[in-house]
Amino acid sequence: MQRDGEAPPTGRESFAVHPATTLLRDILDLTDQFERHLGRELTVNQTDLEAMEELIRDGALSPTELARRLGMSTAAVTTVVDRLSAVGHVTREPNPRDRRGILVVPSPASVRKAMGTLMPMILGMDRVIGEFDEAEREAITAYLGRVAEVYRDQLPSVVEAESA
Repeated sequence: MQRDGEAPPTGRESFAVHPATTLLRDILDLTDQFERHLGRELTVNQTDLEAMEELIRDGALSPTELARRLGMSTAAVTTVVDRLSAVGHVTREPNPRDRRGILVVPSPASVRKAMGTLMPMILGMDRVIGEFDEAEREAITAYLGRVAEVYRDQLPSVVEAESA
């Protein structure tokens, strides 16, 4: 609450929060930095990296499914796939379940390159959690699960429906 004579909040004030909350903010910032690094490693922009992440995680996808996941039009995804194809990160292949359709398939070499960058970080995080006893791991997992719920609760229902 604002008192007489105090300036209204600008949104730039620091708030007293738990150190774990501050560390989560740091992790989010580091995640952004890491994704930029991965994009540089793969020589792609942020949008193309997001497409590559979907393809690396789940394998071949139709352009329509890729567009849905990225929240883009199919025309925009065509441009993304064209760029990724031009640098050898993906190929277009016939969809065996739809003779008129195609699948966007990640290049095995590109997947290896991305995983070569990602796996040391992922395995490092797994080593860190392994340093805690079972009760501590359960508490950390519960905390992170609840933090994820807070994030989900703040998203508009349209976004929730897209990620389901």
